[in-house]
Amino acid sequence: MTRRLLLGCSAVGNALVERTREERGGRDDLVAITDDTGWASTLRDRNVATVEADPTDPGTYPDAAAVVLIASDDPDRNVAAARAARERYPDAMIVAHLGTAPTDEQRAAVAAVADRVVDPVAAVAGRVFEAVGLDRGRGADTDAEFARTDDGEDERPARLLAALRRLSGPLLVVAHDNPDPDAIASAIGLARVAESIGVDADACYGGEIAHQENRAMVNLLDIDLRSFDGVDLDAYDGIALVDHSRAGINDSLPEGHPIEVVVDHHPPRGPVAGSFVDIRPGIGATSTLIAEYLSRYGIEPERDLATALLYGIRIDTKDFTRATATDDFEAAAALLAHADESTLERVESPSVSPETLRVLAAAIENRDVRGSVAASCVGEIVDRDALAQAADRLLDLEGVTATFVYGYMDGVIYGSARARGADLDAGELLRDALDPVGSAGGHAVMAGAQVPLGILSEVPESESLSDVVEAFVAGRFFEALDDAPAQPTGFPPEFPTD
Repeated sequence: MTRRLLLGCSAVGNALVERTREERGGRDDLVAITDDTGWASTLRDRNVATVEADPTDPGTYPDAAAVVLIASDDPDRNVAAARAARERYPDAMIVAHLGTAPTDEQRAAVAAVADRVVDPVAAVAGRVFEAVGLDRGRGADTDAEFARTDDGEDERPARLLAALRRLSGPLLVVAHDNPDPDAIASAIGLARVAESIGVDADACYGGEIAHQENRAMVNLLDIDLRSFDGVDLDAYDGIALVDHSRAGINDSLPEGHPIEVVVDHHPPRGPVAGSFVDIRPGIGATSTLIAEYLSRYGIEPERDLATALLYGIRIDTKDFTRATATDDFEAAAALLAHADESTLERVESPSVSPETLRVLAAAIENRDVRGSVAASCVGEIVDRDALAQAADRLLDLEGVTATFVYGYMDGVIYGSARARGADLDAGELLRDALDPVGSAGGHAVMAGAQVPLGILSEVPESESLSDVVEAFVAGRFFEALDDAPAQPTGFPPEFPTD
């Protein structure tokens, strides 16, 4: 199958061919169609499969193409080629060079059918290269294993648009339950991508937004995020998951519900299903991936969206001090030009609730330190997000490199773990300790757990529920700690996708 089709040639097309061959180690999957004899000869001299024919005639096109590049210097021919390519390959990603001195009418005509329009000014070839996702030097190689097609070709932008175009109705973008800033920003960002190609999309979440900073973010940025309780799944033709990867696992969807799109940065712990799956554990935030897509599609984020994505990156990387990749810095730098810094300051400095202060005080008072690990039961809570804040703050204790803070509310025990400079893997530790009796997971440096109280809530009057919960959870936690898994030295192996 032809993966990339070049229609017409010029200095732009020529530079693109050179860069493609360099980055792909000499592997060729490019077919060029041009009726310019000079360019046809040049391309053939480089062993590029070249058809000397009219690039605006679909009768000369191959049966299939994933990415179509329009690269003539003639604006009229580029318009004709773009229209013909869109009709022939409705699911392909089309990146069109405008040509020399295009009129406003020609610009509009190309923009109507192309996914990305490239202006013939500076760095054209580099921008085209970036737009179609060929910049293989960015990010960790292992991350790409989660997002490649079966034949190993990295074409995330084209495949995402193809998956969205196949929908015959609106898309529902689902954040994980009780979403954090990264999940919230990623949900509205992916909805923005879908809407850019005419696909209606709604972003939603289950649970509640309890953390004061998260509430401030939603309110100050006027974020349109629906509660899952009011969602009719039958009204949507497709479901997308952001910041998590499996339906019914930490979201309000039925377990195993069909999924079209998955975008996440957490390592999966089982098979991930979807027409399009982009999971990159080496990246610090899902917001980074969404920002990358916006950039590659040429979508300038509105101020509120840019501010939300920037905040999502900063929170998940703990201001670029935790699990941060070069991509996170680059995305943040690009978003900063569009973000509202004054609103960001207000989001980051909300008033602290009395509950958060109480949980933090209880976590410090009740801490059980064994070696460099501190665990603390804070009893009954009314705001589960306070646990994460307390776990973060306990890391400031001298000699402590890993923390676990837990409490209970509404018949469920919730826990939050953090690690910094530790040898153990916090996510695997919680899975070993609590997944058998509930659910647990996360990263090596940041993890969470939920366990139903069940019969633990039936305590005699002579005992306190808090003591029973502490004995149960601490027992399992420290038992697992004795045989705790170390943090991985590389990225996790690829899990199968359906």
